[in-house]
Amino acid sequence: MRQIRVRERAREVPQEKHAINEQIMAPEVRVIGVDGAQLGVLSLRQALLAAEEAGVDLVEVAPEARPPVCRLLDYGKLKYREQKKAAETRKKSSVHTVKELRVRYNTDKHDIEIKVRNSRKFLEDGDKVRFQMQFRGRETSYKELGDQVFRELAAQLEDVALIEEMTPLLGRKMTMTIAPKTAVVPVATKPATAAPQGSASGPTASVAKPAVK
Repeated sequence: MRQIRVRERAREVPQEKHAINEQIMAPEVRVIGVDGAQLGVLSLRQALLAAEEAGVDLVEVAPEARPPVCRLLDYGKLKYREQKKAAETRKKSSVHTVKELRVRYNTDKHDIEIKVRNSRKFLEDGDKVRFQMQFRGRETSYKELGDQVFRELAAQLEDVALIEEMTPLLGRKMTMTIAPKTAVVPVATKPATAAPQGSASGPTASVAKPAVK
């Protein structure tokens, strides 16, 4: 009768990350106490009794060891810590998007405030923000005003963001990308590449390469 019960247990596949209590299949285990003290190698029955007396679970933490290593601990608290750690890891490794916002060299103060408010929300969510500025016709002569708008946006967001990349006027467009401070490390800048033939001339800007993680 005893052998039948063992076979039935062997067919059960634990749904938890760790085998606990009666799910543990080894006949004897090396036990670590609640306080971290080594209790030595005990039979599974002795280990379960020790866990019961301590009011905790017997948790298999190193099943590949011979004999397996088990700890006496509150499995509910262990699961909570592991789930919290996994959530933090997913949050750090999740792919963030680049939010694009259009601005003009003559964007008024009220619109700048709206752009800053929206950008701050995106940055706090872990996203990057790319500002695009398009010039029409002879507006390319106002490039300096466009640079001033970019500088103002960067200054108002400097507490939460760093400039990751800034491109000079190429053709009729210039851009600035900012990223959350926790996601970017400032790098040295280098002179911008020459603008394509036919583009408007203007002060040379610098391009910051994205930080390498």
